[in-house]
Amino acid sequence: MEAWKADNLATTIHHAPQGGVHIHTFMTDYTEIRYETRAAGAWVTLERPRELNALTGSMLDEMAHAIDAAEADRNVSALVITGSGEKAFCVGADLTQVLASPSAGEPDFLDRASRTIGRLRGCPKPTIAAVNGLALAGGLELILACDLVIAADRARLGDAHVNFGVFPGGGGAALLPKRIGANRAKYLLFSGESVSAAEMMAMGLVNQVVPATELVGAVDALVAKLAQKSPLVLRRMKEVADAALDQPREAALRHELATLREHMRSHDFREGLAAFSDKRKPQFEGR
Repeated sequence: MEAWKADNLATTIHHAPQGGVHIHTFMTDYTEIRYETRAAGAWVTLERPRELNALTGSMLDEMAHAIDAAEADRNVSALVITGSGEKAFCVGADLTQVLASPSAGEPDFLDRASRTIGRLRGCPKPTIAAVNGLALAGGLELILACDLVIAADRARLGDAHVNFGVFPGGGGAALLPKRIGANRAKYLLFSGESVSAAEMMAMGLVNQVVPATELVGAVDALVAKLAQKSPLVLRRMKEVADAALDQPREAALRHELATLREHMRSHDFREGLAAFSDKRKPQFEGR
């Protein structure tokens, strides 16, 4: 067992193998999430199963802290977001929190949600949504903030804001059309309906659908695959791909070429070519 401190949070790490994957569980004063590492993956689990993992202000703050921890950990290749329990990934905001007045000088719920979802969206490491169940409203917006999505076959996804006379604020209206097309997005936004994970895969939002009992294993396998790649290449690919969504084609191509020229001066570029020439596995260092 070892202990460390980060941002005034006392942390204890317990080392325990489980199902062949080495797990470090970080016991902090988090109360609404769980943070642990599984091999090269950092897992953030929303821990309000009785409330279907509805988001609160403190949960959002804890998530932001955990994202910072994962980004700073050189042993973490990818960040995974999932929900606890069998019913829900996340059904969005706890509406009592949305309506509550913040203390003087404190950010309100919307500011905290915007900051945390933006932090997830801007994480330079690959991010994966492991969708274990129902994902609605803010839950869908968490998924939209992730790079890759693996979902259990029982999962259903939708926007649902309209069902309660609420407007999206974390990307539901702004980003869903870019991921699945305007017509499909408008139908889900306007109708408030949810659809199966398989239907969302056909629309292009979900990458893979697996039996619920195989979700963790499937995500572990994906993380292991990413861990074999150059973290520098992954970070730069993500940066260019994300920027290209809001750039004209020629500007995006110039950005890609400029990034390549910079990358050709890196250790990982030289190591990859040397490993190919030597017929060996490359030893990437992320620089």
